[in-house]
Amino acid sequence: MTKTIRQIPKLSVFQTFKTKNNEFTGEAMRQRGIIVHLALESMPTRKTRTAIAHKIAEKNGTTWQNIYSGIFRDLDEVLLPLGIVEEAGRLPIKRGPKALQNQGVPHYQLTDSGLLVAASVLEMGEARIRIMKEFFERNSGTKERDLKKSIITLFEIAPNFVSLLLRRYVEAYSEGIIENLVPFDTEHIKRAFDDTLQLQRELLEGFSSLSNLDKEPIITFLKKMG
Repeated sequence: MTKTIRQIPKLSVFQTFKTKNNEFTGEAMRQRGIIVHLALESMPTRKTRTAIAHKIAEKNGTTWQNIYSGIFRDLDEVLLPLGIVEEAGRLPIKRGPKALQNQGVPHYQLTDSGLLVAASVLEMGEARIRIMKEFFERNSGTKERDLKKSIITLFEIAPNFVSLLLRRYVEAYSEGIIENLVPFDTEHIKRAFDDTLQLQRELLEGFSSLSNLDKEPIITFLKKMG
């Protein structure tokens, strides 16, 4: 008798084609679409499977029926089991099967882990900062307060660094390097660091140790590189 091997769900928001490293797969784009929609939308009626499918279809110039099955699968087989998304409640309906009318239609919201993923895939701007602030408000321990101040400040002075840090953090989770996205603390972040982040940290630490006189030519040099 053949034993069925249970597949562990995998977050794919940064998954790219093997031959096109700069192009995200369809699965990655769907999961990104779901997470970003739930991060930016507030009304429960716009956070059901059908509403999510409508919004993503509109952005991609297709019909919602074409992507509904993919949205359903990403939610039920990946994002919900991983604890990135959770059911927030049920909306009553007046039409359709009696059982469905009694149970209602589920609508969804991001968990704390989901907020981190949303911040990693959102474009730089006020929405991303708002999401991170919401995350830290939900996780307001002593350690998180210090980390919050650092991350929010870095958003203002080095947004590309924070973007890279968040991406690498979520990628480390997807690759199994860290088991959970939360708690988001220095120990977890350190484990997610790769060579690129180490180099940027070295530059930051070295630069901060210089005198103002020594900093000026380096700033001029870096500006020319931009």
